[in-house]
Amino acid sequence: MLHPIEARLDESGTHVPVQRGSTDDTPWHTNAACRRDEAGLFFAPSKEPTAARLAREEQAKRVCARCPVLMSCREHALLQPEPYGVWGGLTAAERRVVLARRRRREQELREAARATRQIAAAG
Repeated sequence: MLHPIEARLDESGTHVPVQRGSTDDTPWHTNAACRRDEAGLFFAPSKEPTAARLAREEQAKRVCARCPVLMSCREHALLQPEPYGVWGGLTAAERRVVLARRRRREQELREAARATRQIAAAG
C-alpha cells in the first residue's frame, strides 16, 4: 500500500512534503533520496521565474535519478494524482502527459477486446 505524502507551504511560501499517517512499518518514502535533500527543491516557490523553475526541476530530477524508490514515488504521484512538484522524476506537466497516454492506451485495449469478442461471437 502506498502512503500519501502531502505538501504544505512553509513561512517562505515554499511547498514542503509532509507525510500523512502511516500504518506500515516501512513505507516506500522512508527510503526516498529526497528525504535527505532540501524539500523546496521539489516544489516551486510562488511566482518562480521560468528559468529558475527549469533549473530547480532539473536539479530535483537528478536527485530522483539516484533514488531507490523512484518507481514507487512515480506511481504514487500518478495514482493520487499529485498536482504539484517533482515526484518520481517527473514534473506535474510530465505526469499529466503520462496519465493521458495511459488513458488512451486503456481505451485502445478496451476497444480491441470489444472487437475480439465481436469477432468471436460472429465466428
